[in-house]
Amino acid sequence: MSCLTIAQIVVVMLLWAACFPALAIGIELAPHVTFATLRAGFAGLTLTAIAITLGQKLPVEAKLWIRLTIVGVGATTLGFLGMFHAAEFVSPGLATVIANAQPLLAAGLGAFVLNESLTAQSRAGLLVGFLGILVISSPQLVAGEQQNYILGIAYILLAAIGISVSNVMIKTLSGKLDALMAMGLQMLIGSIPLALVGALTEDPTDVTWSYDFLGILVFVSLPGTALAYWLWFSALEKTQLSHANAFSFLVPIFGLSMGWFLFDETLNAYQAWGIALTIMGVGLVLYSQDPTQTA
Repeated sequence: MSCLTIAQIVVVMLLWAACFPALAIGIELAPHVTFATLRAGFAGLTLTAIAITLGQKLPVEAKLWIRLTIVGVGATTLGFLGMFHAAEFVSPGLATVIANAQPLLAAGLGAFVLNESLTAQSRAGLLVGFLGILVISSPQLVAGEQQNYILGIAYILLAAIGISVSNVMIKTLSGKLDALMAMGLQMLIGSIPLALVGALTEDPTDVTWSYDFLGILVFVSLPGTALAYWLWFSALEKTQLSHANAFSFLVPIFGLSMGWFLFDETLNAYQAWGIALTIMGVGLVLYSQDPTQTA
């Protein structure tokens, strides 16, 4: 994996981590699914408009539209629906652990669908990275259960499965569609079921339209979603999915670092040890021999 690809992926994880505090504020100003729909729609329209402006054509093959639909439903509909709703029912620690099982799920799907084989070192790295997330979240895991936590776990699993499947499908689109068009269209497709769910379960007009909300919406939609997914698709064109996905373990670490740097939050011993394990896991995956490539 080249240094440029690594840098791309790290930027993606930084952007996704930066979205969490913004989303925590945003869901107080708009209904959850409505907010998710606005985020997906704004990001999708932006990427698609840029792609068309640059002269890119809409796909014509039915199988490409099918794959885009799978990506849209997985990454956007299920991913956004699950994570936006899960915060109502479970602690952040439990949500973090379950959500970060996604690289393990995607690695299994990648081996089955994409014929991506993992070395023993890569498998060990994924497990060590997940163990690091478990250690980071352990104080919150033992702090006590919340009501309806089973429903919260179901939402997180829904998101993790959707994102895992979508990542595999994104990999199959590599080289067949430009990143701008592919990611723009999948977000627009995924926003349609979100809009329907929002219309049936919420009052979409119950949005506190203010400069604060508009600023949050622009941030999570453009750099946090449009730019991040464009970079992510571009990175997956150049590297194995399981290798790129291992960097997902860095998202909570970046979140903790932002809390320490911006909000004077302190790191406890569990978090310090968990960060060390997670970095070790990512390093094991990063420097493992890719059996599909020559040394």
